[in-house]
Amino acid sequence: MAKLYRLLTSEDSSAFCHKVSDALAKGWDLHGSPAYAFDPATSQMRCAQAVTKEIEGDYEPDMKLGQQ
Repeated sequence: MAKLYRLLTSEDSSAFCHKVSDALAKGWDLHGSPAYAFDPATSQMRCAQAVTKEIEGDYEPDMKLGQQ
């Protein structure tokens, strides 16, 4: 078994909520609280949410985490 970690980020929009919802639907679990910060380069608020997932087998650095 391996435990995978991803940090999902996006502008503060419904797209971010859909990104997190998609990960949850694929078996990922929320890890910690979301973060919210102002990006001065784009003058927009940005969101981040960590997610984790346990998988069969070993972690490989070249695996595409979003496809797990």
